[in-house]
Amino acid sequence: MLALPRLLMLLFGYIFLYGPIAILVAMSFNASKLVTVWGGFSTRWYAALLDDNAMLQAAEVSLEAAALSASLATLLGLCAAVSLARFGSFRTRTLFFSALYAPLALPEVVLGLALLSAFVAFGLNRGFITLVIGHATFTMCYATVALLAALRGCDPAQEEAAMDLGATPLQAFVLVVLPAIAPALASAFLMAFALSLDDLVIASFTTGPGATTLPMRIYSQVRLGVTPQVNAISSLLLAFVGAMLILSALILRKRENRT
Repeated sequence: MLALPRLLMLLFGYIFLYGPIAILVAMSFNASKLVTVWGGFSTRWYAALLDDNAMLQAAEVSLEAAALSASLATLLGLCAAVSLARFGSFRTRTLFFSALYAPLALPEVVLGLALLSAFVAFGLNRGFITLVIGHATFTMCYATVALLAALRGCDPAQEEAAMDLGATPLQAFVLVVLPAIAPALASAFLMAFALSLDDLVIASFTTGPGATTLPMRIYSQVRLGVTPQVNAISSLLLAFVGAMLILSALILRKRENRT
């Protein structure tokens, strides 16, 4: 008897969370210009995106910024994870750990305002470079979490054996540790890439003229009214981000199965 109420609550939760997303995707195939009236199945709005230069330029900016910021976040996250996993209890470890994980707890508005204040204080003009820096700062903590767990799962005896055979500490790390945590590196990059591509709040504070991201472009058009074309680009963005997150999860699961 108790199974039915639990099943209904679970069903209600899924409908509440994913129902609006399903409606958005369905209405992106609506032939009518009115998003509230179904006019038949059509892919005309996806084809219309190819003629929207502003939307295509915003997508290009988002992809370039996501690739650069994810690469930077993964590199910095690896350095931070190595410091926490291999350097023991150094004097400023608690402060370093707190500062590193602060973006996980801080609201994005607060982090965005802090980044904006820093850029203004240093006299940096907001644009593509500040956008990459902001997204790298935002996503670095997520990359560090994945890489720190991978480093703690590595057997230090293998690295020590490589050094006993004549390898330097750096060579042992590159030849032994990096291949072992390669799935975690790929997962951290994909996660940071997806978070950067999907971000709106941080980008609103850190970007400037000529570096409008795709979420910002979508938001500016939605304020004037929802159109099927906006539904189409939102569906594509949703599918791309979802694919990145699923691929990241599969890579991590594959690593866990190996261990």
